[in-house]
Amino acid sequence: MATAGKVIRCRAAVAWAVGKPLSVEEVEVAPPKAREVRIKIVASGICCTDDDVIGGLFPNIEYPVIPGHEGAGIVESIGEGVTFVKPGDKVIPLCVPQCGWKTRDSIPKLATGYLEKKFNLDSLITHTLPVAEVNKGFELLRGGKRSLNTRQRAAGKLQSIGEMEVNRWISQSENREGAFKSIIMENMSKDPLVIKCKAAVAWEAGKPLSIEEVEVAPPKAHEVRIKLVATAVCHTDAYTLSGADPEGCFPVILGHEGAGIVESVGEGVTKVKPGDTVIPLYIPQCGECKFCKNPKTNLCQKIRITQGKGLMPDGTCRFTCKGKQIYHFMGTSTFSEYTVVADISVAKIDAAAPLDKVCLLGCGISTGYGAVVNTAQVERGSTCAVFGLGGVGLAVIMGCKVAGASRIIGIDINKNKFAKAKEFGATECINPQDFKKPIQEVLVEMTDGGVDYSFECIGNVGVMRAALEACHKGWGVSVIVGVAASGQEISTRPFQLVTGRTWKGTAFGGWKSVDSVPKLVTDYMSKKIKIDEFVTHNLPFDKVNEAFELMHSGESIRSVLKL
Repeated sequence: MATAGKVIRCRAAVAWAVGKPLSVEEVEVAPPKAREVRIKIVASGICCTDDDVIGGLFPNIEYPVIPGHEGAGIVESIGEGVTFVKPGDKVIPLCVPQCGWKTRDSIPKLATGYLEKKFNLDSLITHTLPVAEVNKGFELLRGGKRSLNTRQRAAGKLQSIGEMEVNRWISQSENREGAFKSIIMENMSKDPLVIKCKAAVAWEAGKPLSIEEVEVAPPKAHEVRIKLVATAVCHTDAYTLSGADPEGCFPVILGHEGAGIVESVGEGVTKVKPGDTVIPLYIPQCGECKFCKNPKTNLCQKIRITQGKGLMPDGTCRFTCKGKQIYHFMGTSTFSEYTVVADISVAKIDAAAPLDKVCLLGCGISTGYGAVVNTAQVERGSTCAVFGLGGVGLAVIMGCKVAGASRIIGIDINKNKFAKAKEFGATECINPQDFKKPIQEVLVEMTDGGVDYSFECIGNVGVMRAALEACHKGWGVSVIVGVAASGQEISTRPFQLVTGRTWKGTAFGGWKSVDSVPKLVTDYMSKKIKIDEFVTHNLPFDKVNEAFELMHSGESIRSVLKL
């Protein structure tokens, strides 16, 4: 992660002196040294032991101190020699290291037991509070007239059962009216702070991205701030960076294939909460506009105008750098450790999904796969041609195979891509440069009149025409998947359409994003679709420009950046 090796400024509840309420302060957290792990805490419980620390009942505790020992979060960085965990791992800090009860072995098993519903945790949580109300959590805890003597008696009686059962016994024996467990969400402050983090800023068209420290403002109403864990580099990012995108605004934070954890939410957000695992969406789904209500399209228009201008729905930005406003990109801006999106532009997904893989569902894989199963609706036994064997083209091939196509022809001028295309399901691959005839004529001859379905995955208007004219008379369907440069136009002889061919286009594969992306994640987890095979390079965030170079050279399918 880009914060590795650096001091992090964050909020913490500090006990400055014995018997005093905790004070929420901005603290500096140093980088981990050898065999140490720095964790981004997502949630923490309040326990009677924390209350004892505040009350001064532990003679070996020095003040000021930051209490708390029932937490969970994500590894942010690790020190030298750490092998058991890595950045991005979801972890629980342990108040007892690996001795006595084998905590490091047992806690994951307990978590699995909870997920398998072998025992209940949800009923133990009576209150969920923002970190700013940490002292209220202690007031709720003390609501049952808890005393030190009662605590000692309970501990003596139930020592072998463990602290949680001690608390349960106190609660039951004294008929406590206070909270059993109050969960403090670290990021749910009523007045969340501006976050300073690293982002890859495109200051102007055609220039390499620059890793900068940016300020990310808190989310406003119906907005969500996300801690990105992973993001991939896509040709659409390069298209805008080149200056060819008519909607391109600079300076801007690019990126639209990301995944992360909700850090905080604005007023009125109900579908996600801090700690949820999510994928930002460049095509939103409000569920209210006439586009969302029409099953024929996925092109929600609720925030289209402001998104196209690089702004949030209220017409402002959440990013600043060096005193300058930084524009948003496609409503997502995932080339940043933190981003802010509209609440209709985020999909909650399975928390068990590997974020450095499912981030690809934010664009390329979903687009190519959906072009087949949604837009074209390829039938079993069909003959298909796929023009362009990059990441989107491979996703199309995967979709054709899933749909049961009997013949899948891959077309590309780079023969080095053929082997990978066949791994994904292509039955054969051809290079247009190996023929003297136009490629559409070659395909018509190869397939006894043309293919049933063709897919253009490049963004070249000449290839778009070839893809259409390679289709079979009477029923052939050609789907434009690639995005052409601004101002370019497609053309063909009208007779091609009069004689029964159909020309279609697709955006994000036709998926209704909020509803569909979680299902695509489930399909991946159940091995119905591939994702791992698309990732050819894993790079640290500061190598973002190298990822673009790998893409332009054709060496990569997808490069994933770890934030």
